[in-house]
Amino acid sequence: MTDEKKRPLGFKIGKVSHYYDKISVAIVELTSGLAVGDKVKFERGGEDMFEQKIDSIQIEHKKVDSASSGDVVGLKVNETLKEGTEVYKV
Repeated sequence: MTDEKKRPLGFKIGKVSHYYDKISVAIVELTSGLAVGDKVKFERGGEDMFEQKIDSIQIEHKKVDSASSGDVVGLKVNETLKEGTEVYKV
């Protein structure tokens, strides 16, 4: 089994390592796969922050349709995030 932490409403797929507030992009280190169209939830300190559908994924400034465990991706997000925020697929 992988390091995915089972949650009542999804499972952990990564953690925010950086957030660019001017362009609303979160840099996420993935521990599981993610694809455009997936719905994710952001959680910090045990509290749900918000959920959103993934509309865009970039790896090294190149747009991709999906990413795998171990990839570091850029995600356009709808709200402000902080480093350390956990990302769950729902």
